[in-house]
Amino acid sequence: MTAPSTQLTLTALRDIPEVAPGDDLVALICAALEGANLTLEEGDVIAVTQKIVSKAEGCLVDLTTVEPSEQALALAAELDKDPRHIEVILRESRGIIRRQRGVLITETHHGWICANAGVDRSNIAAEEAEVVLTLPRDPDASAQHIREGLRAATGVDVAVLITDSHGRAWRLGTVNLAIGVAGMLPIADFRGHRDRFGYSLRITTVARADELAAAAGLLSGQAAEGLPVVHIRGAGYPRGEGRAVDMQRSVERDLFR
Repeated sequence: MTAPSTQLTLTALRDIPEVAPGDDLVALICAALEGANLTLEEGDVIAVTQKIVSKAEGCLVDLTTVEPSEQALALAAELDKDPRHIEVILRESRGIIRRQRGVLITETHHGWICANAGVDRSNIAAEEAEVVLTLPRDPDASAQHIREGLRAATGVDVAVLITDSHGRAWRLGTVNLAIGVAGMLPIADFRGHRDRFGYSLRITTVARADELAAAAGLLSGQAAEGLPVVHIRGAGYPRGEGRAVDMQRSVERDLFR
């Protein structure tokens, strides 16, 4: 694990334009880094919001082309939602975990438990009002693609996170999490390490990728900030070829399903 410094620096890259399907995110990030007078260094992290990854990968669904199923129609009536939107959520889900008070919690095909399978209408241009955005097909692969592109362009190997805002079962408010990881192990394992008083830690593992994603969320925001890429320097994280899905708790170890 790279040793953390005593200073963590986060810089939101201001020159990322509105992203459209087919856009080269690596080229956009490199141009924004240059505009911010930043040169990548070993140990840096680039956090990229899911929204622009999904847009670049064409994960847009035109609701006017969606024919709701009987299940979608029934759920839409129960939850007072657009049945076409519900149909897209069902298509993006392995199954429904909870539904009540207008909220639909599902397990995505990636294995994430979140509201509406991550299907969203926010931060989509007004002329695309009948369009929803889904999560990337494989966020870990998306992160790896950006990592490899940055390495080819700069000669520097950095960690890349694809971030998304998720709610939490026992706490109000959303927080940015990592749904895609490349260039680091998402979990820092401190088992066997000793604390300041010599006690040997036995169960302590830390979701380092989520911590960094949450930190980036302080700058990238949730609304009209328009800052979808954050450069992070000074973070200590375990090196390796990890994936975000490595953080998922198996059903056998899930105490709440």
